[in-house]
Amino acid sequence: MSDSLAAQFEQIFQHSATGHVSAPGRVNLIGEFTDYNLGYVLPCALEFATEVMYSTRVDNRVIVHSANYPGESDSFDVSEPIEQGNCQWGNYIRAVCFVLKRQGLTLSGLNILISSNVPQGAGLSSSAALEVSVIGAFNEAFQLALTTQTIAQLGQAAENDFMHCQCGIMDQLISAQGQTNHALMIDCEDLSTTAVAMPEDLKLVIVNSNYPRKLVESEYNQRRIDCEQAAHKLGVDTLRHANLTQLNACQSTLTENEYKRAHHVITENQRVIDTVAALKSNNMPELTKLLAASHQSLKHDFEVTVPATDGLVEIISDALAGKGAVRMTGGGFGGAVVCLCRESEVAAVKKAVNQHYFKRFQLQADIFICQVGNGLTKHF
Repeated sequence: MSDSLAAQFEQIFQHSATGHVSAPGRVNLIGEFTDYNLGYVLPCALEFATEVMYSTRVDNRVIVHSANYPGESDSFDVSEPIEQGNCQWGNYIRAVCFVLKRQGLTLSGLNILISSNVPQGAGLSSSAALEVSVIGAFNEAFQLALTTQTIAQLGQAAENDFMHCQCGIMDQLISAQGQTNHALMIDCEDLSTTAVAMPEDLKLVIVNSNYPRKLVESEYNQRRIDCEQAAHKLGVDTLRHANLTQLNACQSTLTENEYKRAHHVITENQRVIDTVAALKSNNMPELTKLLAASHQSLKHDFEVTVPATDGLVEIISDALAGKGAVRMTGGGFGGAVVCLCRESEVAAVKKAVNQHYFKRFQLQADIFICQVGNGLTKHF
């Protein structure tokens, strides 16, 4: 991608790029909706990435083009108040500049060309890859000396405060700090991370349902409110500090939804810890059990699955017959499922999805056999 991107940059801006960074998408192995409850998550970075080529300008304008959206561009002045524009993807670049300026950092103009092969709408965090790579570009271009942790926090702030999607820190942190061949257990309370080696004989299969996701921000935000209200009634700062004994003792004070959301978060945090142990010992029966329990909890307690993702999990689970683990991954209401299995089982997974999924849902799934990649990278 880089050579053709460099040529494209030169064609658009009439000179060569002076810098090139990339940041990956991610898949979350387990730990869904625990991040904004300051619990544990276990994502890994993918080799799908967003690349940003850039050059500094003598004025204060940021001019952005995307190889993914030819003919579209955005342009704004960083010395003026930054507001939403008409270009949807361009607003992410505005969001980044908004939070960098709010941080008191000095910016000036930048020419930017973006290219991404992170599948969009698949729950693989194309937005975090965009935020982290663009902040990475500003960091390099203007020598802002930001750590990868700060880059992740600023990416989350861009999403929360400018794009108005109340995501947690996980997507941006794994995009900034991912390590090849390792998942990263993140403690979302103090942002400490533990690299967990992926067993060499384990294959990572991601299947995108291609179920058309509707506008679901209000659903996400409502679940966050449910979690916060449950924590308040349990007398804890966040659900990270609650346990099932407390939850059951307070059940009569909670609404049905508050109870269910809290039950998911508390049990999911424990599943993350157990999954780390299962990966370390390469224990497939345990991984299978844990991912299945996570999916059922997302379906019944958090209520974010849809028939298409439930169907994919069922189809893959039947094909694996206990020899692999599968669950919904990402924000839900569509998106992808993640599967961990041995290489010998990959063909059976593909065959089952191709045979049964379209028949049942009139949707074509995309199947990706993924490598675990690096986080934010400076190329030159």
